[in-house]
Amino acid sequence: MGASSPRRGPGPPDGGWGWAVLSACFVITGFAYGFPKAVSVFFRALMRDFGAGYSDTAWVSSIMLAMLYGTGPVSSILVTRFGCRPVMLVGGLLASAGMILASFATRLLELYLTAGVLTGLGLALNFQPSLIMLGLYFERRRPLANGLAAAGSPVFLSALSPLGQQLLEHFGWRGGFLLLGGLLLNCCACGAVMRPPPGPGPRPRRDSAGDAPGEAEEEAPSSGRTRRRLLDVTVCADRAFAVYAVTKFLMALGLFVPAILLVNYAKDAGVPDSEAAFLLSIVGFVDIVARPACGALAGLARLRPHVAYLFSLALMANGLTDLSSARARTYGALVAFCIAFGLSYGMVGALQFEVLMAAVGAPRFPSALGLVLLLEAVAVLIGPPSAGRLVDALKNYEIIFYLAGSEVALAGIFMAVATNCCLRRPKDGPPSPGTEGGAGDGEEAEAEVDSDLPPAGTEEPGGLEAVEVPSPGAGPSQPEVKVEPGLDS
Repeated sequence: MGASSPRRGPGPPDGGWGWAVLSACFVITGFAYGFPKAVSVFFRALMRDFGAGYSDTAWVSSIMLAMLYGTGPVSSILVTRFGCRPVMLVGGLLASAGMILASFATRLLELYLTAGVLTGLGLALNFQPSLIMLGLYFERRRPLANGLAAAGSPVFLSALSPLGQQLLEHFGWRGGFLLLGGLLLNCCACGAVMRPPPGPGPRPRRDSAGDAPGEAEEEAPSSGRTRRRLLDVTVCADRAFAVYAVTKFLMALGLFVPAILLVNYAKDAGVPDSEAAFLLSIVGFVDIVARPACGALAGLARLRPHVAYLFSLALMANGLTDLSSARARTYGALVAFCIAFGLSYGMVGALQFEVLMAAVGAPRFPSALGLVLLLEAVAVLIGPPSAGRLVDALKNYEIIFYLAGSEVALAGIFMAVATNCCLRRPKDGPPSPGTEGGAGDGEEAEAEVDSDLPPAGTEEPGGLEAVEVPSPGAGPSQPEVKVEPGLDS
């Protein structure tokens, strides 16, 4: 086979063992997003036993979430070096060990280090690799797969909170933590499911563990040696990634605030405690339906090229819901807010990772996801605590809804405007041969984004990947790759 006729392997299977991977990703997503919130049912018992206040006890969940988001780059490096399956197996053991050790804690500091740091790190080492493997198994049905996997968050949140309450009543918080630690061992079973797809397509090599995590590799044509990037920070120079990162930061500042303050807001409005607690259940039930439905909608042939605009529409709908419901006082108005909020919140959750993968492509998705999660950790540590301080100072929830809604709506407006102006620029000159026949498919948006190509030797952000087979005399200064319309993915 000559160098002029590279072969591409089969693409993602879009089924088969991918459904088992999707089921495991559903479970991992449920634990990652639901577990830190479900632990809050033990806070009153912890406050009583340790003589601490609510803010001090709440740092257990805050540290867990900070580790989940903030260790994204670390998870990316480990996945690139060792593969998805080994990282997830170790992460499941860490998550379980953290809760088991927390059951023996005698001080809050020990809870911070065990339930907060260890369990949070273990969940992070499961969450990111599961999304990477999902992208390797699904391409045509990827929006639907992302939506179904994201539905694990509301399902597990609805299940783990009542389970934690039952464990607390029957075994106390120590016995509850011990049993929850055993429950987290299911993450190891999910990690064992993550075997690499039989034909990972144009990804030329697998790591030493046999997993094909989609790492960024460069091969020197003269020596045949491979140089692997553990964390591809050059993705930050990609305009599509920059637009997404700014959008995600603005979104994270206000997206979670209404859900956190909703119950107390309803109680202050005179709603009974039981009915106020049921409001979050309404959000969860609507969210369960909205995520897979939105994933299926985004997978339609007419809508998938415009998934970035669909994401911006979901953000604007969520922000406008907060703004319009800031003066809600009656229980009926609050129920209507929960339905609208759950619908838009589910759409955002179903589309956020699909938009990122479409923007940067599968090879650079691990690095991009790690950097985005780190940025989101910063926003989460700024947004909800600042909102809580404003409530304490002003004794008014109305301004919080206005502030949170404005931030989320601004994120949606920025996403739509930046995508249209920066990533969908009209062609100034005659189209190149490789862009004829509809190369701007919008699914990964490389044709519009990379009009100013980086120097030779750097990776493409995704989409069409050319597998070069250099001749013995060819040097790195002759990267001739012909892209024909028939090969466009």
